[in-house]
Amino acid sequence: MNKKTSILHSNFLYTIIAILIGFIIGAIFLVWAGVSPMEAYFKILDSVISKPKNIITTLAYAAPVILTGLSVAFSFRTGVFNIGAEGQFVVGTLAAALIGIFVDVPAVIHIPLCIIAAAAAGALWSLVCGVMKVKRGIHEVLSFIMFNWIAYYLSNYVVNIEGVKKESGGEATKDLLDSARLIVDGNNCAIFIAVVLAVITWVIIEKTTLGYKLKAVGFNKFSAQYAGIDSGKSILTALAISGALAGIGGAVQVMGMGGRVAQFASQEGYGFEGITVALIGASNPLGVIFAGIFYGAMKFGGSKLTMIHAPSEIINIIMGCVVIFIAIAHVFKALFLSIGKKKEAN
Repeated sequence: MNKKTSILHSNFLYTIIAILIGFIIGAIFLVWAGVSPMEAYFKILDSVISKPKNIITTLAYAAPVILTGLSVAFSFRTGVFNIGAEGQFVVGTLAAALIGIFVDVPAVIHIPLCIIAAAAAGALWSLVCGVMKVKRGIHEVLSFIMFNWIAYYLSNYVVNIEGVKKESGGEATKDLLDSARLIVDGNNCAIFIAVVLAVITWVIIEKTTLGYKLKAVGFNKFSAQYAGIDSGKSILTALAISGALAGIGGAVQVMGMGGRVAQFASQEGYGFEGITVALIGASNPLGVIFAGIFYGAMKFGGSKLTMIHAPSEIINIIMGCVVIFIAIAHVFKALFLSIGKKKEAN
């Protein structure tokens, strides 16, 4: 395979194309709304990089979506579609918050304890759906969607329990103790946890026997079984790890930016944003880091568009278009490869 053909087979190329198309379509809608696309896009960029504080805030926005992106990417690589990252994120948030509120220990113990509790909650929430898939053949997409809503209403119930609820009123829990916060000198340090876990996830998938077995089941369950790999056990393992990552995403959100859990008016969407991040990152844990930072920059920068009277919803349009064009990347790949073959033939 020559260099040109290798580039045409690269997922990175089609991700860049999808992002460019997303921005072009976003520009069309901005013109339609009477806003200069150049002004809007400059505002997004300036809002992110103009001050060190803004860069740190962007990374804080990125941390939870990197983790939910890792959750979805890990399940993708092992042949399971974890659309339940939203619910796992919520129960992870809840578990971390409860430990953060009611357990009073030094920060060196408190922070790991909150993260472990969130990982366990997310893993358990995911495993229930995994057991239903392996033992009863219930499709994971159906059970995950139902469990997302169960997590949503469970969180709202717990938030309003006396003793958990904020004493001064308001539909939110008490604040987490300072020893449970991921704040150092006023800065959110959640991004470091997200990056470390991304690297660990990459090592598990690419460099370990466990990762080989999980990918083998993902590629072809029946061939893996023929080779002596227990596909049911592999699916449960993959879902437990995937759920734990999403749960930790919930932990870093509440321990970093949140500080408490509020009653939901609607699903927050971090799990669904993780699907977008996983797709942009081509389901590669290292790619998910950069995809998550890009998504975090778009979220933070997009929130400033109202300052130039531009609709902030344009960010959702852009990201939605990016996902659509990544999903149909095989069409572009077939087209470019066909053009390349014709040029070589001539």
